[in-house]
Amino acid sequence: MTIDITTAGLHADAVRSLRDWSVADADQEQLRLDYLAHLDAHPDGLWRSCLPAHITASAVVVDPSAGRVLLTLHPKVGIWLQMGGHCEPGDGTLAAAALREATEESGIAGLELLTADGLPTPVKLDRHRVRCTGKDQPENTHLDVQYVALAPAGAEALISEESLDLRWFAYDRLPELTDSSVRELVTLARGLTG
Repeated sequence: MTIDITTAGLHADAVRSLRDWSVADADQEQLRLDYLAHLDAHPDGLWRSCLPAHITASAVVVDPSAGRVLLTLHPKVGIWLQMGGHCEPGDGTLAAAALREATEESGIAGLELLTADGLPTPVKLDRHRVRCTGKDQPENTHLDVQYVALAPAGAEALISEESLDLRWFAYDRLPELTDSSVRELVTLARGLTG
């Protein structure tokens, strides 16, 4: 892959974001180090074409004023998830990729990522197996960098073609079809946003 200035900038931002993010949890720290090793070994490590693994970006959309979280029923995996996906060439930063995905999939304008020291910061990492290259292709691994996106109070979501369904849920009433990673992310988001 030819590395252009945009690709190099996104790669450098991902390295900076992960390098500067401090975590107290030993499992999250190991994932952070694994992600950095992946990026060190793969200049194309943020792109879908990088196999068997690549970095992705996601954001859980919350409306703290109403104590609710927006989840999408993912058409490929059939469970409720946060918004997210693959980085694209127009994404200048990893946080921008997460915000773009959250905005596209939620239909909500004016989302803002949770920040620390004035910069959007990841809140959680999650490594999981998927079939994003096609159902007849081998599984690959998403190295997901997860953010929290704050919705304007009373925001109304608009379903996109990327969802089977899109709904707001009370923090303590998540749908049965969620996995432990989503539940952990929602708990974390709730704690960080009050």
